Amino acid sequence: MQSDTPTPVSKKALWIGCILSALPVLMLLMSAVMKFAKPRPVVEGFAHLGFPESLALGLGILELGCTIIYLIPRTSILGAILLTGYLGGATCTTLRVGDAFFAPVILGVLLWGGLFLREPRLRALIPLRR
Repeated sequence: MQSDTPTPVSKKALWIGCILSALPVLMLLMSAVMKFAKPRPVVEGFAHLGFPESLALGLGILELGCTIIYLIPRTSILGAILLTGYLGGATCTTLRVGDAFFAPVILGVLLWGGLFLREPRLRALIPLRR
């Protein structure tokens, strides 16, 4: 019978989890800020993807909001779920125009991998066996 108390996170797993989580968070924060600033490459990227430039602000707010929810320990699992949806849309968009889709997929894997290592509640939900 399993205990309802999640096993504590080792310091090593916590550090690795924080590092793995920091990489996509920094990328997402940079991406959101770029959507607010709208430099020429962002405007050209929106045109290439077939989206109007007017969507940049809304997508930037959505991206920033989901990332902040992910950063708050109490809501990090919800944030990961929301970011998975966001990154799924990014994957679909890049596939639609024939671009490489690896970046959003890798970011999603890093988000969940980092969260799995640092969050005992998630490991209790998804137990991996040795």
